[in-house]
Amino acid sequence: MTELFWIFILISIFLPRLQQRRVEMTRFQLIRQFERRRNSRLITLIHRQESLSWLGFTFSRFIDIEDSEQILRAIRMTPDHMPIDLVLHTPGGLVLASEQIARALVRHPAPVTVFVPHYAMSGGTLVALAADEILMDPNAVLGPVDPQLGRFPAASILYAVRAKPVEEVEDETLILADIAEKAQRQMRLLVGEILAPRLGPEDAQLLAERLTTGQWTHDYPITCEELTRMGLPVCGELPSELYSLMALYPQSPTRRPSVQYVPMPYHESKSPRDAKQ
Repeated sequence: MTELFWIFILISIFLPRLQQRRVEMTRFQLIRQFERRRNSRLITLIHRQESLSWLGFTFSRFIDIEDSEQILRAIRMTPDHMPIDLVLHTPGGLVLASEQIARALVRHPAPVTVFVPHYAMSGGTLVALAADEILMDPNAVLGPVDPQLGRFPAASILYAVRAKPVEEVEDETLILADIAEKAQRQMRLLVGEILAPRLGPEDAQLLAERLTTGQWTHDYPITCEELTRMGLPVCGELPSELYSLMALYPQSPTRRPSVQYVPMPYHESKSPRDAKQ
């Protein structure tokens, strides 16, 4: 009886790891097939709620510094002439990490395409705006990129301060308002700078104003039709392989990296089609 118990424990420990390894290998195979077909580097930035071990405790994932480090490394390993494809599925995250990713994508000389199968909110939207082309599922959404200070939107802090005489506003609130104004201005300039090469300086600044100044709640879903009316033609048909790839990112009982790509440099003289498996 004791031996059966320990066999059960060992199976419970190692079987999920073997299953996860099989899923990871299948993901890599789909990534390589997609890269060969488009002759590009494919990177995934996919965040889902995950479970810790077999205990069932869940935690949420978001864009963090580790994600930006991994994506910047993938971009450095990609030749200047090779396009980059990025699959985005994220609720957002740290402004610093999102900005680093966005600026790195803007600097890449070859075309950058972002695919949004379901949603890319907040910092995910900022990353998407840095692409030369955004392709979204007809039901997918992006979101506003207005700055958030703790629990409150920067725009709401500024509204609260303007609604009262300054003598009735606490010093701490005035300090928050000063920070909120700086954050709003910085994000507006950043988004305008990112969009300018595609839309032109004037249209880029107008769209940056709409996305950063708190016209909507931070979780407002901006559809592809609404984005098209704003001057961003993003509605399109996503490659079927991406839906198959997304199906391989279920809620998992074990931790996995949220950024994946084939961990090898693509040299100037060699394309993914020529690389050895």
